[in-house]
Amino acid sequence: MELLKTNSIQKILKIFCVIFFGTIALTISAKLKIPFYPVPMTMQTFVVLFLGIAFGYKIGLATVSIYLLEGIIGIPVFSNSPEKGVGLIYFTGPTMGYLLGFLSAVFFAGFFNLKNNIFLILVKLIFSVSTIYIFGFFWLGNLIGWDKPILQLGVTPFLLAELFKICLLTLLTEKIIKLRKFI
Repeated sequence: MELLKTNSIQKILKIFCVIFFGTIALTISAKLKIPFYPVPMTMQTFVVLFLGIAFGYKIGLATVSIYLLEGIIGIPVFSNSPEKGVGLIYFTGPTMGYLLGFLSAVFFAGFFNLKNNIFLILVKLIFSVSTIYIFGFFWLGNLIGWDKPILQLGVTPFLLAELFKICLLTLLTEKIIKLRKFI
């Protein structure tokens, strides 16, 4: 009985460590950016997909949710914070759709069976990251107006970089999945 308690406590501690370091990785990836208007290019999508692949959708969703909560309560974890604001004010700005899309992307990246051939992994990761851009596209259109070139502002500048990130993750997926054994 004592061994069961010790094992479950160790597992919970490992999960908390993964979530803690996952939010740190998301914050660092948000700060590594190429400034674009109205949405900056960051490494966050790479980290979001990585978290889903490495630790599954449950821990991935918990990590991204806590990261978003940190930003909403005012901790400067988002890309352009604190220089362009913090908290709920920043969260509801042009990047809100993309940030909410992180939840769907980490879910799908963690939920899909990624032990298939490399082509199916690529398609699944493209689908996962596409959800980020779908949420972002619609939020940006509602925020700045549909009369603006939303696709050119919020999607097309990022496609080449996303393709590179997805290809890299596709090639590394077999190795990344082994991190699930940590938990």
